[in-house]
Amino acid sequence: MKLFDNKVIVITGGTGSLGKVLTRRLLKKELGSPKKIVIFSRDEAKQHTMRVEYQNKKKVTDEVIYDNFARLIEFRIGDIRDYSSVCSVLKDADIVINAAALKQVPSCEYFPFEAVRTNILGAENIVRGIAENNLSVETVVGVSTDKACKPVNAMGISKAMQERIFITANVVIPKTKFICVRYGNVLASRGSVIPLFHEQIKHGGPVTITTKEMTRFLLPLESAVDTIFAALAGAKAGEIYIPKIPAARIEDVAKALIEKRPVSISYTGIRPGEKVHEVLISEEEAWRAYDRGAYYAIKPMLPELFVPEPDQQALVKEYSSGDFLMTFEETVALLRKQQLLVDQSQEEGEFLR
Repeated sequence: MKLFDNKVIVITGGTGSLGKVLTRRLLKKELGSPKKIVIFSRDEAKQHTMRVEYQNKKKVTDEVIYDNFARLIEFRIGDIRDYSSVCSVLKDADIVINAAALKQVPSCEYFPFEAVRTNILGAENIVRGIAENNLSVETVVGVSTDKACKPVNAMGISKAMQERIFITANVVIPKTKFICVRYGNVLASRGSVIPLFHEQIKHGGPVTITTKEMTRFLLPLESAVDTIFAALAGAKAGEIYIPKIPAARIEDVAKALIEKRPVSISYTGIRPGEKVHEVLISEEEAWRAYDRGAYYAIKPMLPELFVPEPDQQALVKEYSSGDFLMTFEETVALLRKQQLLVDQSQEEGEFLR
């Protein structure tokens, strides 16, 4: 039996960039045939658009999407902040992937309690709903970010708390496995830097960059989904899965997209809450982080959950975007492979590659 065979999978925030690619991958049935995929979000317009896109698409995935489509995918209006709607959507779930989030650093900095309500209380609603209603959820995956590691901004702090809430839930609800995935900037997801650069270039510039030195991990959306699938298949209770991914100078990303166009670059200075380099595994976490092939797994610090691996060597230093930089040529090649250069065709509305 495959991982998703006959499972009810709930994706909170399922109309976001990650949720849409995750849904498409689940519909391909590469790891089994789900019984139902439930898209849970509070945005009825995005739900309607997503529903119409799947019903009317005439591309290669048609034959794997439309076998009894109405029964396979269910759209549910609700808010991760609302306990009753969370309980309602979880009652038949086997697997929950929590992609609902406030993720824009400036927005969370100006409205920090809104970040608390979505990123922290939303996670607590999932845990509380499972515990108080004795639900038979098998696995919960919390989608986190590199900004949760050594956080310096409200978004990162709220995501770090989400990680802790889910990890601790393994102690109080041992029949459900709670795990997390943590990764860097997802290439071209909604609100990320590449769509911004595209827009600036198409309007003649300038392309705005905070500082020449800034680096970021870059992760294709498909690899973000791969990380979730790998964690579901291999993570132990309380572990955080982290993909081994390339990093680049943001200046190189901008220059790669500009190519030979007469577009200038403007340096604006670091925004409130920003780091020059992002860290996926801190020095403090490194001693309990282990190699799992294409991923690292950070073991939980709680003694009830920590299981040593005496045959494995833990990391000896932090995992920082400043230490694993691609060359300019490698950055160009990655963007071209993901069809993210300005002249390459994009799906209407979002960059979903």
